[in-house]
Amino acid sequence: MADCRPLGFLIGLPFAFVSLLLSLVGAIVWIIGSVLSCICPCCIFCAGLADLAMSLVKLPVTIIQGFIAFIPC
Repeated sequence: MADCRPLGFLIGLPFAFVSLLLSLVGAIVWIIGSVLSCICPCCIFCAGLADLAMSLVKLPVTIIQGFIAFIPC
């Protein structure tokens, strides 16, 4: 129960919702980047774009964990 920080979770919830919308955009970009990198493997830009999109997909979890870790309650 020592790791339970409800205030950090509640404050981070609106930011996580906005990042959830960004993660949906990231998922779409990841799918397009993956298809383009399969079609043209010599295009390294598509692989970098897919990596960036994966970090966008992980963003909501990262934001919630950051708020829970940095807000003491």
